[in-house]
Amino acid sequence: MHAEMIRVRGLVQGVGFRPTVWRLARAHGLVGEVLNDGEGVLIRAQPAVGSGAQALDDFCAALRLECPPLARIDAIERTRLDQALSTDTFVIRGSDPSQVRTGMIPDAATCPACAAEILDRANRRYRYAFTNCTHCGPRLSIVKGIPYDRARTSMAVFPMCPSCQAEYQDPADRRFHAQPNACADCGPSLWLTDAAGERLDPAALGDLDPIASASRLLAEGRILAIKGIGGFHLACDATNLASVVELRRRKRRFGKPFALMARDLSVIRAYCAVGADEEALLASPAAPILLLERSATDPPRPLAPDIAPGQRSLGFMLPYSPLHHLLLRDWARPLVMTSGNLSEEPQCIDNADAASRLGPLADFSLLHDREIVNRVDDSVVRRMAGAPRLLRRARGYAPTPIQLPPGFEDTPPILALGGELKNTFCLLRNGSAILSQHLGDLEDARTARELETTLELYRALFQHRPEGIAVDLHPEYRSTVIGRDLASRDDLALFSVQHHHAHLASTLADNGWPREAGPVLGILLDGLGYGPDGTLWGGEFLVGQYLDYQRVAHLKAVAMPGGTQAILEPWRNLYAQLEAAGGWDATLGRYPDLEILQRLAERPLGVLRTMIARAVNAPLSSSAGRLFDAVAAALGLGGARISYEGQAAIELEALAAGERLEPDGGYALASAVEPSGVVLDPSPIWDALLADLARGVPKGRIASRFHAGLTASIVRLAIEIAQRQALSTVALSGGVFQNRILLESVAAGLGSAGLQVLLQRQVPSNDGGLSLGQACVGAARAMR
Repeated sequence: MHAEMIRVRGLVQGVGFRPTVWRLARAHGLVGEVLNDGEGVLIRAQPAVGSGAQALDDFCAALRLECPPLARIDAIERTRLDQALSTDTFVIRGSDPSQVRTGMIPDAATCPACAAEILDRANRRYRYAFTNCTHCGPRLSIVKGIPYDRARTSMAVFPMCPSCQAEYQDPADRRFHAQPNACADCGPSLWLTDAAGERLDPAALGDLDPIASASRLLAEGRILAIKGIGGFHLACDATNLASVVELRRRKRRFGKPFALMARDLSVIRAYCAVGADEEALLASPAAPILLLERSATDPPRPLAPDIAPGQRSLGFMLPYSPLHHLLLRDWARPLVMTSGNLSEEPQCIDNADAASRLGPLADFSLLHDREIVNRVDDSVVRRMAGAPRLLRRARGYAPTPIQLPPGFEDTPPILALGGELKNTFCLLRNGSAILSQHLGDLEDARTARELETTLELYRALFQHRPEGIAVDLHPEYRSTVIGRDLASRDDLALFSVQHHHAHLASTLADNGWPREAGPVLGILLDGLGYGPDGTLWGGEFLVGQYLDYQRVAHLKAVAMPGGTQAILEPWRNLYAQLEAAGGWDATLGRYPDLEILQRLAERPLGVLRTMIARAVNAPLSSSAGRLFDAVAAALGLGGARISYEGQAAIELEALAAGERLEPDGGYALASAVEPSGVVLDPSPIWDALLADLARGVPKGRIASRFHAGLTASIVRLAIEIAQRQALSTVALSGGVFQNRILLESVAAGLGSAGLQVLLQRQVPSNDGGLSLGQACVGAARAMR
């Protein structure tokens, strides 16, 4: 019998892969060894005496079929050895820590086996809130250093008891080398405090334990701060109007939808339509918040109206930790489970910080003594165009490596710092990209500090020494400043990447587009990104690939009076659009009795007119996001000032979603050829839209006509460009394509014309995926 060396590459360390190899090798009659090393998992094996010649083939097939839940096999490489192995057993070998690059894997939702144990009165982990195994539990949120073992996690302060140690050392046990392994005798513990920080005795309250007390308090209408895996949540009964209103008041979150957590799928089905694909995603190890359409039937107990104002969808997740499973055990209705912070601040992760920042927000706090080392927010997913699309990539997904397309195998190590909003950073090396978890908006000083701290950790964990730094073209972004300083300090190449080129490259990398495959047409629609011409881009048609691009078309640039204020106050964009489309005075003269124009006339429009005329704090922008804001403002959406990013545009989509899209009844845009390329001009929209308003056409139908007209104009122009430039592929990206109506209708229109359409799936199309594109552009330039 011959022996083989079998190399397994992929996400195969720290996920229970070696015990699986050991079990399958014994089951298939193999002898030899398995160990971790710097390239993954290495197996040396041969059939034992009496085993068949097919044993090695069957073993390799079984590895793929029975891969552990958190593992990912990218390749199995087999090499025949010249000499037979001198052993009659199969063993798990220790590894040289200096050669192992375990790094980090995502935090994973409680597996079915652990969930069953905490509900089993006969099990020693009954109602233990920190139960985990190699198939589930905290990972990224607790790691401090490499190699990934207990001594370098926040579990180091909890020595294992003999029973847990025995599990940890037994290859046949699913807790073999599960670094967070613990039980009530040796692991972290929970306690409940009141608003003053005083600990409460559950027994004195008549409750079994702190979780039972917390559940009862929630049922009484109280607001609780709950320390979870990657941060704190603020929780309350989602059906209690007074509790939800009070939570909004305390948190200062006045419009943005609240995330919901439900005990099981049956509870979610009472409120939302859930298909088989949605069920699988909710119950996956990632356990994200999934945006679901509300059910057409009334639930037995309605949600408070303030849960998701102006929305047709709800964001639901299932319990993903033992604590959550136990807390919701007796709940046949959802809980609000929103991030533990004041609006726009980063989520709390520390008990002392939570006492200070969440004390005024929560009536009680459910705390524990396992340190959260790395903040990991809940991931957010929406199914669009037939697949799940990430809106926020964090818990359950980051930092899973993304395999890069052909041509990037030998890329030099590149560090990309991402954008200003929804920041992530990216480490590129050895043909793969490692994106950080969602960090947030760098306008907040705490988030900016967290970027630098998390970056230092990742570079150590993945032993990443960049040879180049990629940053956004905008010179004042905090991420750009940090990247520029790093490049200067370490004498590294600095690659400044235009914002929408990065979006295009991110989509290409997400879809495995080879480095040398040639250009595609990118349609990039978002809020704004700094353009090389000094204007703010955001409605772009680029022809390009990783190395370079050409701007061939764009939305007409319109002033943003007030700059950032125009993002916060959509009515400013409405005025600017009307002024650009033929003049405010002429528009008011045609529709003097239109309520929205009468309200707009009460604003300080003279000041805005002067700002635009003198180009003072009124930058020109081709932003699709600002066009959506203007249309939303015309329909009375978003209020005088939005309370969260994209609110007006999101409400506009929700309004349109209740109507049938009219392909031939939309408001068409005009087009003209200018030196900067083809310009799509929204001016014709406005007279048609205002005329419909004056005739009393329902606002939902008007919103639908806007979507239909924009879609038709985009598709028509894209087909013309593709034909003119002999292109067969179109990539769609940018935050505006989180609008499901727009994404699905544009993708369908392009597909019907025979064009291949690339959409993002592994990373968000918003700025959360920007760092992947920056890194690939930087790598392509470095390799040139």
